[in-house]
Amino acid sequence: MISIRPGFKGIGTAFRLLAKPAGFAMLLVISLVFAYVIKSMQIKGAAIIFVLMIGPPIAFGIIAKPRFGITVLLIAAYLIMWILRMDLINFPLGTIMDALLALLIAGLFIQLKYRPDWSFLSSPISIMIIIWIIYNFILVFNPVAESKMAWLYTIRSMAIVMLTYFVFSYHIRDIKFIRLIIKLWLGLSLFAAAFGFKQQFIGFFAYEEAYLYSDPLIMDLLFINGVWRKFSIFSDPTAFSYNMILSSLLCIGLMFSPISNFKKFILACMTMFFLTNMLFSGTRSAYVLLPASMIMLTILVFNKKILLATSAAGLIMAVLIFMPTSNPALYRFQSAFKPSDDASFNVRARNQKMIQPYILTHPIGGGLGSTGVWGAKFSPGSFLASFPPDSGYVRVAVEMGWVGLFLFCLLLFMILKTGISNYFKILDPELKSYCLAMVLMVYALTIGNYPQEAITQYPLNVYFFLVAALINATYQLDKEKRKLIAGNNNTIGGSIRH
Repeated sequence: MISIRPGFKGIGTAFRLLAKPAGFAMLLVISLVFAYVIKSMQIKGAAIIFVLMIGPPIAFGIIAKPRFGITVLLIAAYLIMWILRMDLINFPLGTIMDALLALLIAGLFIQLKYRPDWSFLSSPISIMIIIWIIYNFILVFNPVAESKMAWLYTIRSMAIVMLTYFVFSYHIRDIKFIRLIIKLWLGLSLFAAAFGFKQQFIGFFAYEEAYLYSDPLIMDLLFINGVWRKFSIFSDPTAFSYNMILSSLLCIGLMFSPISNFKKFILACMTMFFLTNMLFSGTRSAYVLLPASMIMLTILVFNKKILLATSAAGLIMAVLIFMPTSNPALYRFQSAFKPSDDASFNVRARNQKMIQPYILTHPIGGGLGSTGVWGAKFSPGSFLASFPPDSGYVRVAVEMGWVGLFLFCLLLFMILKTGISNYFKILDPELKSYCLAMVLMVYALTIGNYPQEAITQYPLNVYFFLVAALINATYQLDKEKRKLIAGNNNTIGGSIRH
């Protein structure tokens, strides 16, 4: 006989119903259906059943427990391209990310009903993001756009994903949650780096080799000087390299927090591991981001130790750039700092020069999704469909015009300005180090978005707005801490007087 405690009456009732003949019959039918699906569809069938079983509880948890939902979103954004490449499920997993965002937004409005605090919308970053989203929706009426479907597919990555910023801004309200997010980020980065290390020294899995040989164009892009460029769990080597750079900058920023020397040593080792993996990617545009970010670090944390360290690092970089070598990886690294000798850079420069008259004569651009993959799919044969933007800024200028480029640059400037301002205002050493790391990452992506499309691919299209939200969250938490200390001091002072 099952003893049911009072708090579990519902569960006890369910057990009693299943113990009856009708309950056994229902379970038998369900098990037979599951067995048939798995036999017919193999691993895909098992995956579908698994999703159907865990989907509803997870959906409820995302809405009811926003921190759980944010954690799921961050993990899913990091792993989605890896799961897609495995091709285990014939299902558009991008819609799952859309569903996660929709659930988080629904949870946000529910929370606002019971805790109506709209202050997170008043920051300069929030205002710029709202303006950007509105502008993206206005572009559906662009008269020169070739396809409305291209707009529909592109606005997800250009504007809708920015709603994550408001979710992060509202729910990240204590330092413990920030610590959890950073530990999660570093853990996922270590997994990605270990996966890239495996690709470099052990080789590719069968499904990865199938991807590499599936299209001659992929081989042309990824097989350079007899060596495969590594991409780890990400969509391509560029995404891999940029994520490794950001993870390195995160570690560097955390070294300025009040932690033990042993933890700083671990962070330094992780930084070197991430940077080594960045080299495996063979992405030249990523190589310049670290030295550029170190210049920003030197300006923000101006002291003798940092100046000496960055000077020594600059000297080592100069030696690596100009030393003669026959190593393919090192030669590719050196070519990143000699763009005039790079044929691909010169081709990009000519393309950008060619498209400038179009940008100047189309203030709101040729329409979202008019270039690249969506342009080739929805408006084949058009002028822009065959144009390779090869740059986040160029894509915005072509598709959204110089008006859109101005708004986008203003948004990035506002995030960077707010981050620098908050860094100098924050007094708490731990929160200050978190803000420093976020500023370094925003600065790196602002530069990295010129040679590549840095902010529109998973996971960076989600993590970039997490970074923006943390810039505000660290400052707000620091202000609250100062008010609490001031209040306690006033209370103690009043007690002494009395």
